[in-house]
Amino acid sequence: MESWSWLVTLPAVDGRRYVYRVYAPEGALLADLFREAWHRHDESPFPGAWDLIDAAETRGVS
Repeated sequence: MESWSWLVTLPAVDGRRYVYRVYAPEGALLADLFREAWHRHDESPFPGAWDLIDAAETRGVS
């Protein structure tokens, strides 16, 4: 299974949007992409991101 690169944008409580690159298979579930990006953000020193999958934006990139 080939790995793809995804950009996941998370809105945060400080009004900014943080973008994370996630590597996952082409058919990855949006929930899995969101969870990976959210956990990366949660471990960062930045203000908290909203835990709302509907507020996240996901885009596949090459």
